[in-house]
Amino acid sequence: MEARKQTIELAGKTLTLETGVMAKQSAGSVTVQYGDTVVLCAVNAETDAREGIDFFPLSVEYRERFYAAGKIPGGYFKREGRPAEKEILSARLTDRPIRPLFPKEFRCETQVMINLLSSDQETPADILGTVGTSVALMLSDIPWNGPVAAVRIGHIDGKPVINPTFQQIEESKLDLVMTGTEEAIIMMEAEAKEISENEILTAVQYGHEVIKDIVSFQNDFVKGIAKPKRELVAPEHDPALVETVTSKVNSKLSALVGGDAKHDRRKAVNDFKKSVIESLEEEYPDCAKLVKSMTDDAVKKEIRRRILEDGKRSDGRGMDEIRPISMSQDVLPRAHGSSLFTRGETQSLATVTLGTKSDEQFVDDLDGEFKKRYMLHYNFPPFSVGEVRRYLGVSRREVGHGNLAERALRYVMPEFEDFPYTVRVVSDILESNGSSSMATVCSGSLALMHAGVPIKAHVAGISVGLVTGNDKSVLMTDILGEEDHFGDMDFKVAGTRDGITSIQVDLKIAGLSMDLVRQVFERAYKGRQFILDKMESELGQPSTELSEFAPKIDHIQIDPEAKIEAIVREPEVGMVFKGEVKRIMNFGAFVEFSPGREGLCHISELAYERTEKVEDVVNIGDVVEVKIIKVDDMNRIDVSLRALKDPPEGWVEPPKRERRPPRRGGPGGRRSGGGGRPRRREFSRRDN
Repeated sequence: MEARKQTIELAGKTLTLETGVMAKQSAGSVTVQYGDTVVLCAVNAETDAREGIDFFPLSVEYRERFYAAGKIPGGYFKREGRPAEKEILSARLTDRPIRPLFPKEFRCETQVMINLLSSDQETPADILGTVGTSVALMLSDIPWNGPVAAVRIGHIDGKPVINPTFQQIEESKLDLVMTGTEEAIIMMEAEAKEISENEILTAVQYGHEVIKDIVSFQNDFVKGIAKPKRELVAPEHDPALVETVTSKVNSKLSALVGGDAKHDRRKAVNDFKKSVIESLEEEYPDCAKLVKSMTDDAVKKEIRRRILEDGKRSDGRGMDEIRPISMSQDVLPRAHGSSLFTRGETQSLATVTLGTKSDEQFVDDLDGEFKKRYMLHYNFPPFSVGEVRRYLGVSRREVGHGNLAERALRYVMPEFEDFPYTVRVVSDILESNGSSSMATVCSGSLALMHAGVPIKAHVAGISVGLVTGNDKSVLMTDILGEEDHFGDMDFKVAGTRDGITSIQVDLKIAGLSMDLVRQVFERAYKGRQFILDKMESELGQPSTELSEFAPKIDHIQIDPEAKIEAIVREPEVGMVFKGEVKRIMNFGAFVEFSPGREGLCHISELAYERTEKVEDVVNIGDVVEVKIIKVDDMNRIDVSLRALKDPPEGWVEPPKRERRPPRRGGPGGRRSGGGGRPRRREFSRRDN
């Protein structure tokens, strides 16, 4: 591969692409540098197509190396382990926009590897992975209809900001990652602080202009060094078999897409496939795969045709109609808060658990260590769609959907000073037929209010779909699972009455025009307000009391100067302090004089008179004033209670008895082996 290096100025920093230096055995590889942040992107694909599959086997892996920030990983093994949540989310940011641009006929297993090699801990690296992947695919022989480019947009002081730093993101009203081509937008992911639709549209328009510049830069970079693309060979089938299957499918097509219930529609399609296969398997023993594929394609075309031409959806709803909604709270007796939210055939059970500060999640991240006091976890068990499959760890889809819902609710969560609890929300999807992540936002908001968490306002989520064809585009509010599967877009928007808090856009087409984006926001706004009406009528304010099973936290006001002095001051002989008796032994009492630091008051130092029992003078929980009388070489502290009192008249300090070390054996000793040497214990080993 020919070596090449080019640069472009972008938002005050230099973006550098370089190839032909690292990972030269890959089908395509490139390093992307922005500031002092560097990622290596490498792509490869198998030579032969994988047999027996009806999907494109693409995997995208994003890995952060701790050496990139000059850090050593924590833990026992001191090396990077399985991908963290941040790495999974970064991989998804690249996977989702590049996947629709591979040819439908391409079935060779393909892998994208993105490694973060250097981090200036100022510039987020996730968007660089998308840019590098686009360039690596263009350089390779892998068929792909790119390029694409990604950019991050902030919104500070009323203006869009390109590629904000981590610090700027904290101050920003918007954190938007968008990916697109020269012509259109193909992916968006955003978290916001009640930003308006118009403000987001302005940011998107601004960002798309930057995307065009990056795409042009990529085209110039690969010119003359990109490998020729592989030729695609479409599979060939017996024309007679194709004609027979087509005839059978067309005769039953209207029945296959009818029926209001998802289960009924799915059963009708599966029963039809079985009947066709059984009728043809004697003449065509290997017809099953073709029958299933042609049936699914025919159903997809018919569903799309009915939407575009007849204005009919699978369940009979209007294009802007939301499915029936039902809600209930306090569905679990021991949960600190719970809510069951059902929209059509999608159902989310949300629970809230309140914990103390010690329950915060500790995150050892490449960009620094921090703690999370609010978490949302999303579970998608197979029974939610009536399936049987292995259910082991958390899937990437569950991580992505959970993060989307977590970001949607983060802005309305109270500050620690107002609500000093760690909060965990869990959404278990019990039924699914589209928009389960948006149902999670709704159920989570209701459960938080039921638990007594003083959130600022309710948050609701809605998904808008799209079908295009014949120079026509039709939007659908609150899409079904099959409308998502057979349609062209899943545009999720969550927010409060006053603005948007989260966005996620997935496309299966080349991109969205700005006019369509504007129409989606209008449709999503109406749907969100409709759902918020129902949620507020169900539960308008947070509960005023916490669950009897939730931990209780009391605030105690102390003199901060005295507390700090007690923590940081080194103990010295002669110091006097007040402390609490924490432990009592038969030889004395341990008095705490600062958090985690104790001194021993020996029984002889409790009083001048002889003390038979420690409890005759002090008990656990007593606050006493003592004086430090000794600090040894190991920093162990002895204190005295009696040293602060005057001795009785005529009292004389008795001589202290010198403590002798215990005998460890010797001539004539019990443990002696004779001759002054310890007795040697004999061992025998039995060979197995």
